[in-house]
Amino acid sequence: MEAMFAIWQRDVLKFFRDRARLIGSFAMPFMFLILFGSGMSGAIGSMMGGEQAAGPLRDFDFVEFMFPGIIGMTVFNTAIFSALSVVQDREFGYLREILVSPMSRTSIAIGKVLGGSTVALFQGLMMLVFVPFIGITITVPIILQLIPVMFLVAFAISSIGLLIATSLKTSQGFQMVIQVLIFPMLFLSGALFPLNGMPAWMNFLVKINPLTYSVDMFKKIILRPEDLAPALREAMGLNLAVFGHVISFAEEMIVVLILSILFVVLATIRFNRSEA
Repeated sequence: MEAMFAIWQRDVLKFFRDRARLIGSFAMPFMFLILFGSGMSGAIGSMMGGEQAAGPLRDFDFVEFMFPGIIGMTVFNTAIFSALSVVQDREFGYLREILVSPMSRTSIAIGKVLGGSTVALFQGLMMLVFVPFIGITITVPIILQLIPVMFLVAFAISSIGLLIATSLKTSQGFQMVIQVLIFPMLFLSGALFPLNGMPAWMNFLVKINPLTYSVDMFKKIILRPEDLAPALREAMGLNLAVFGHVISFAEEMIVVLILSILFVVLATIRFNRSEA
């Protein structure tokens, strides 16, 4: 436990001491939410029928729809890129030093995942500063519900990042692989666009994408689809279904939890076999 805490503490302190990283973490969410979201809202509104749209569809707010996806994107990016420190530590020789210490490799791996998950949680919560500008009501109970979900999602994604990082030798290689992985997962998660009318092969990719269930959980917490009209809920793609079965919030939690356990076990095994 002391070893895991030491690794966790190092990664968290590095995040809070890096002011450029702290401030820069707002750049991409701001670009997507304010510039991309505001720019696309008119086009999406026209697709919905504009002023002539049926009653419930007039309430479709693209920026509001995107906000849970922006939180998911932030948590996802931060969590998966947190594993970059493993590759950098290998390049600079720090990893060799901690591997020859009395700490077990399993403790180091889990400490890394917990550190990345905590940093991703903080950055996800920081996105709530945009709430006053987009007209969404976020209450304390919603925040309390978001925190464990964010951490669980971040834990799963950090484990995937560690699994990838332990197989690569250079920072450039890691970033290249992550960039190839990150955009398809993001665009096929429903974070930026409703998942309606997709071809069968793409719909299959959506259903096997871990980020799909993560983003949908954020939507259910923030947008409260049970309070929306059925037509609006359908237009916003809030009825995620697999084989005709609409997935509940509890089922999505179970899916992400199973993925968390699976990937942290695989990442730990791979880390134990890796070389400094």
